[in-house]
Amino acid sequence: MTRTDRERDLVTYYTGELQARVNRELAEPRVVRRTAYLDQLHAEGRSTVLEIGCGPGRDGQAIAAAGFTYTGVDLAPASVEACCALGLRAEVASVLELPFADGSFDAGWTMSTLLHVADEDLDRALGEIVRVLRPGAPLALGLWGNADGSEQVWQDGKGYGPGRFFSIRTDDGLRAVLERYGEVEQWATWDEDRVMHYQWAVLRVSVSWGRGLLRR
Repeated sequence: MTRTDRERDLVTYYTGELQARVNRELAEPRVVRRTAYLDQLHAEGRSTVLEIGCGPGRDGQAIAAAGFTYTGVDLAPASVEACCALGLRAEVASVLELPFADGSFDAGWTMSTLLHVADEDLDRALGEIVRVLRPGAPLALGLWGNADGSEQVWQDGKGYGPGRFFSIRTDDGLRAVLERYGEVEQWATWDEDRVMHYQWAVLRVSVSWGRGLLRR
């Protein structure tokens, strides 16, 4: 499967599942950490937040309600339309090609999105996110992982369309990649009674990115 095939199938799946996600509550550990992260952004005097993989705007509403200037991107046009209907700024885009100038945002937020990026594209995705954030910005990210070993798998579409592509990464493997882009200031995992566990991190983007020292 090519990147185009993977992204096409993700759009089909998440378009079909949109209403179910609107009605589904977010996990408490994620909400607690989101609140703490937004408090951190206030304490640092940050004002603009980019969310990659905004879905129907559940996190976006909370970020905007906290007083931040919010921008979301998502592969699925239906998700972007749902965000716009809530009064949020959002547009269709891939994490591999973000339509923003360098250093456009004070902070970044991306939950359960990077697990849909193939391992060979992960550096490009993180490079794009870091590119559009200001040097020293905090990036909060979360994805499903596996403590035992990395694998790339397809999950059944569950009636919403074709299967979804997943890259399930080990904790150590993910942290090693993140540390190429800055300092992992926070790290936590929780399992939610699933086979996989959730990986949460706050990455402090290296100031070297702002000087062009780490660009490829």
